Amino acid sequence: QVQLVQSGGGSVQVGGSLTLSCAASGGDFSDCGMGWFRQVTGAEREFVAAISRTGRDTLYDDSVKGRFTVSRDNSKNTGLLQMNSLKPEDTGIYYCAAREGYYSTYDGDFNYWGQGTQVTVSS
Repeated sequence: QVQLVQSGGGSVQVGGSLTLSCAASGGDFSDCGMGWFRQVTGAEREFVAAISRTGRDTLYDDSVKGRFTVSRDNSKNTGLLQMNSLKPEDTGIYYCAAREGYYSTYDGDFNYWGQGTQVTVSS
């Protein structure tokens, strides 16, 4: 059983940057693919980025490609989402997620979830 605790987030102006962190404990983090998702009130949770167990492979939603970078440090059991050139439409609650094995872009594939952290981008 993997527990995920998120940190980071907050409020920034358009064009600013934030880094979200996801600390894992209680399981074999290096055996887990990771994903990042976001949700706006009244909307479904949407895929943002994913990273493979080794960190070698990554996937991004087109809306964040070139602006966000997903990474992980298995020696520290930590995943990161670096967000640059933030836009108002990036506003939402961001969740990290993990699953044993291969990574995925579908939130239903993930077993373990962080508590979520708010990101607000204002113009």
